[in-house]
Amino acid sequence: MRPSMILSISFSIRLGFVLLAVLIGLAAGAGPNHAADDKASGAQSRLKIAVFPVFNLSATPAHLKYIRQQMIDILEADGEILIDDQRLEDAFANHRIRYIGGLDPSAALAIEQETGADAVFITSLEHYSDVVPPKIALTARLVTTGHRIRILWMDGAGLAGDDSPGLLDLGMIENPDTLMRIAIQRIMTSFAEFRSTGRAPVDAAAPQGKHRPKVIFRSPVMDPAMSYAVAVMPFFNLSERKFAGDIMALHFVRQLLANENWRVIEPGVVRQALLKGRVIMRDGISLADAGSISGLLAADLILSGKVMDYQDFQGMAAKPKVVFSAEIFEKNSREVVWAAQSHNRGDDGVFFFDWGRVNTAYVMASEMVQLAVEEMLEAE
Repeated sequence: MRPSMILSISFSIRLGFVLLAVLIGLAAGAGPNHAADDKASGAQSRLKIAVFPVFNLSATPAHLKYIRQQMIDILEADGEILIDDQRLEDAFANHRIRYIGGLDPSAALAIEQETGADAVFITSLEHYSDVVPPKIALTARLVTTGHRIRILWMDGAGLAGDDSPGLLDLGMIENPDTLMRIAIQRIMTSFAEFRSTGRAPVDAAAPQGKHRPKVIFRSPVMDPAMSYAVAVMPFFNLSERKFAGDIMALHFVRQLLANENWRVIEPGVVRQALLKGRVIMRDGISLADAGSISGLLAADLILSGKVMDYQDFQGMAAKPKVVFSAEIFEKNSREVVWAAQSHNRGDDGVFFFDWGRVNTAYVMASEMVQLAVEEMLEAE
C-alpha cells in the first residue's frame, strides 16, 4: 500500500473520532439542563442566596437591620449558602442598584455575575407599630437571578399583640420585638418547608366568608385552566396610607402564585417596564397603557386596581379597614375580562366577645384577595 493511501486512511480515522466526540458533546448539551432546573425549582437544591436589605413600606421608622439579621441567622442555621454582605454591597455600588423592593433584569444579571448568587431573598416590611398592642406585617419572596427571573416562593405574616389575649389577657403580647420574632419565625418556617418540599405550607385556617368580594365579574374570554403570564401593576392609591398601592399589589402577587398554571411576573420587572414605557398612572392604568405594557412584558394578562382605603388604626379598640377594586386586561381581546370590588372592616360580623374580629389590615386584605382570586379561578 502506498504511503499516501496510509496517511489518507489514518487521517480519515482520526477525523471520524473527532466527529464522534463532537456529536456526543452536542447530544449531552441537548439533554436536560439539571442546573437550570434546580435553580428554577429552588427546592432541595444548593442555591446561593443574596439577602437584600429590608424594604420599608410601613412609612415608619423600624429596626430593619435587626429584621434582616434575624432572617440571616435562621437561614444560616438551616444550612443555606448565603452571599457575603460585602460582595452584595460592592455589586450594589458597582452597578448603581438602588431599588431593593424587587429585582429587575439588569440587577438580576449584575448580581449573578458579580456575587455568584442564584437567587435573592427580598423582604418588605408592610406595617410596624410599637404602640400597645403592637402590630407587625412582613412579606418575603425568593427570586432567581440571571436571564430567567422567576419568583420561586412567597409568603407573609401579619400579627397584632392582641390576636390571642386569652383569659385575663394573659396571652397579650406587649413587646414589639417579641411579636417581630414570632412573625419572622413564621415566614422562615414557611421558607424552610418550601426548600424541603418545593411547596409553601397552606394556612390551616380558611379565610372568612365575609371577606368575599362584594361585586365580581368574569368574562368567558378568560379561561382559568389556561397558562397565562400575568403582570400585577402597583395599585393606584387613593387612601391616606402611604405605599398602600404597592402593598395591595404584593397581596395579589402572593395569591396568584398559588395557581401553577399562571406565571406571575416579578414586581421588579414590572416596575422597570413602567419606567421604560414612561407610564404615569394618574387615575389607574388605561387600556392603551395596559396594551403597551403587556407588549413590553410579554404578559397575557395585566392586573391593576385602586385602593380606596387601607388603614391599621392603633389601640385596643382599633378596627382596620380595607377597600379596593381590581380588574384584569387581556392582551388578545384587548378588553377587561375580570373585575372585583371588596370592602371590609375588622369588626364585620362580630357580635360576641370579639369572636372573628380581625386586628390587622394585612390579614384582612390577604383574606379578601385570596377569596377574590379563588372566585377568579373557579371553573364554570
